[in-house]
Amino acid sequence: MTEVLAARNLVAYYQRPGGGWTHAVDDVTLFLNQGEVLGIAGESGCGKSTLASLLSLTIRPPLSVRGGSLAIDGRQIPITEDDGQAVTADLRGTLVSLLPQYAMNSLNPTQRVRSFVVDVLRSHIPEMTREEATERARHRLEQLSLPERVLDAYPHQLSGGMRQRVVAVISTLLNPKILVADEPTSALDVSSQRALLALLRRLLGDGIIGSIIFVTHELPVLRHISDRIMVMYAGQLAEIGPTESVISAPAHPYTTALLNATLDLETATRSQRIPDFAGAPPDLTDPPAGCRFSPRCPHAMDECRRLAPRVIEVRARHEVACWWVSKNLATRHYEETGSTGALSQGPRPQET
Repeated sequence: MTEVLAARNLVAYYQRPGGGWTHAVDDVTLFLNQGEVLGIAGESGCGKSTLASLLSLTIRPPLSVRGGSLAIDGRQIPITEDDGQAVTADLRGTLVSLLPQYAMNSLNPTQRVRSFVVDVLRSHIPEMTREEATERARHRLEQLSLPERVLDAYPHQLSGGMRQRVVAVISTLLNPKILVADEPTSALDVSSQRALLALLRRLLGDGIIGSIIFVTHELPVLRHISDRIMVMYAGQLAEIGPTESVISAPAHPYTTALLNATLDLETATRSQRIPDFAGAPPDLTDPPAGCRFSPRCPHAMDECRRLAPRVIEVRARHEVACWWVSKNLATRHYEETGSTGALSQGPRPQET
């Protein structure tokens, strides 16, 4: 597989009005392959939308990138303050594009879709005429089996689902290498969600976009579109692996809790009881020591409260950052082999 994105040890903070920092993304590493859909999931406030801002190159104050590196399509992207240069606008839309959460906020309510599309295209390609921009949009709509009439509509004349699909088309008019979709289904009903997911799969299958990063708090949605899932908690990686492996056999207690807190709409739910998921994510202005999930975790041990967990591989391409899982695997490894040999793991953590 060809790697189209490599993000290593990303650290990003929000500066607080009264001073101090909120640790929104803290030492996150991930990669994305050509033609792949990577899902990123977690509760509100876990850092997934901030990570989407970093990966889509839409970094704006008070967000500040304090460390790490980002390469897209083999090109090193300047994102930290130490890089000494800002991300240039021409990278957005062509190298990477953002599909935002709320379509109505993305479209200009005083413009017809046609005028908005022309403005977007000509801002990237100044030499393009209005007629050429309109024709490109018309052809793309036809290519994706969407009605041409939406070009003459104002945003309020379209349903929420249609607006989101139109924004998806506009976001991909420059055929980006990567589309970052930031919670695009959160305000949609089930049928509109399915239509949008089908459109994204079509964009990917037709080669209009190269790969997708799909951000959501709805883990079941990722089962229908993603190849791999990354679960975030309190700004950090909790678990990452192939979709079916993460959903059918989650390793991290947080992933298990998220899945247990979700109703399966494919089965009868009238008598189904959702288990309690006590507590709330920590205040990231002063994150807890050790594993940030330990105050809510039913399996927390002493080292969980003192040491940041290392990332270990629990099965093929499936990794987790959890002391409890690490201990269980080490015990199983010893019982099966009689050896205390090291498991596949990341660097030894520092005490916090």
